[in-house]
Amino acid sequence: MHSPTDLPLIALALGAIVLLVLLVTRWKLNPFIALTVASLLLGGGAVLLEIIPVSRPSGVLTPWTLLQVVDTFKEGLGKTLGGVAPLICLGAILGRLLSESGGAAVLARGFIGFFGRQNAGWCIVSLAITVGLSSWFAVGFMLLLPVLLSLTKETGRPFLSLALPLLSFLSVMHGLMPPHPGPLIAINAFHADTGKVLLWGFLIGIPTAAIAGPFFAKFAVNRVHPLLPETTFEQPANIRPPGFALTLLSILLPIALMLLGTAAELLGMRESLFGSVSLNLGSPVIAMLVGVLFCLWSLGLRCGWNAQQLLKFTEQSVNGIGMTLLTLGAGGGFAFVLKDSGLARVLGELAAQAHMPLLIYGWLAAAFIRVATGSATVAITVAAELLVPLLAQSPGTSPELMVISIGCGSLFLSHLNDAGFWIVRDCLGLSVRETLETWTITETLIGVAGLALTLGAEALQRAIG
Repeated sequence: MHSPTDLPLIALALGAIVLLVLLVTRWKLNPFIALTVASLLLGGGAVLLEIIPVSRPSGVLTPWTLLQVVDTFKEGLGKTLGGVAPLICLGAILGRLLSESGGAAVLARGFIGFFGRQNAGWCIVSLAITVGLSSWFAVGFMLLLPVLLSLTKETGRPFLSLALPLLSFLSVMHGLMPPHPGPLIAINAFHADTGKVLLWGFLIGIPTAAIAGPFFAKFAVNRVHPLLPETTFEQPANIRPPGFALTLLSILLPIALMLLGTAAELLGMRESLFGSVSLNLGSPVIAMLVGVLFCLWSLGLRCGWNAQQLLKFTEQSVNGIGMTLLTLGAGGGFAFVLKDSGLARVLGELAAQAHMPLLIYGWLAAAFIRVATGSATVAITVAAELLVPLLAQSPGTSPELMVISIGCGSLFLSHLNDAGFWIVRDCLGLSVRETLETWTITETLIGVAGLALTLGAEALQRAIG
């Protein structure tokens, strides 16, 4: 049963999103300020509609006040930064060390030597799949950004012809493949088989990422011509670049620790000493911290940099992402205000009324929530909750393909309320418009192509079975 505030709430949310886009793109307002203004105006509208926030403890049925909207925004800002700020800062430090030591250029030349200069795209795809399997999107992107820039300079290829494949494969790994949080939430909710999800994730995710990355990049390079971000500096004569093997070990060490923790979890070794140590070392923050500490030696002291210079590098790398972190936090605050307004529930109920195939319904539910809140994890979580009772009534629908379907929907149409949007914009040196014309289209193609391939896989599965 719908509330009389449902339709006004949808109109209010759409208006807030449109206002946000206009504030940033047309009126050139600072994104942090724009997100804050949009959040408070959205919350103010919810106050006028006398909406009861969904996070309010049961039994307390009082509508929002404007001060409580501010508290919700601050809570979202804090939780978002608490989840991603340590990883982004550590990733930025590791990336700076990789660049300053010459390790990024060493990796680029090594992979070009293996794949051939004409196959630089395979270098990026291989690294994105390897790193993206166990690392968060932001972490993997920070780790591979210096390699991306070095490969671009070494091969002379258009920047976006390598950047978009990197982004698409990292995004697909994050949205479809366990042990990332979104897919794991859906696997647990649907009681899906993790091994089958991994299999379908590869069979559907790889061609999906190829369409959204390498294929789309052929068109994007003719329309968008960004300047190559300048992240390398002149090296003193006494600095010795690290070897290829040591550089590869440095960048893969945190990934290996995360995989070790995942393996211990999947093998049920949590209670053993080895499992306990592995799970602790495999925590993303601890794994990244260990990786950075190792890199301070392998890519720093060992190469000839002294402690004072390394301190300067770490400070500069964090100083350079200050506004990015603030913007990410404000995006989280905006998402929390949207979520507490009950918009996710309203969109889910509207999609359910359409009586469409379950895979399409799941995709639409996740896509609607993703566009509204900007969070892929929130989209998967809410969509999974909506679909659990429906999936139980539809035994012919594969729970594994349902995980893939809502995972693709959760990646659809990244825009200004998505933290990933701002990470891509700032790290690649793009304008907001250029980011919309590249990253947003890439994510949209992932969502649409992923759904089409998932439906094809379901049809094939039913034809065989």
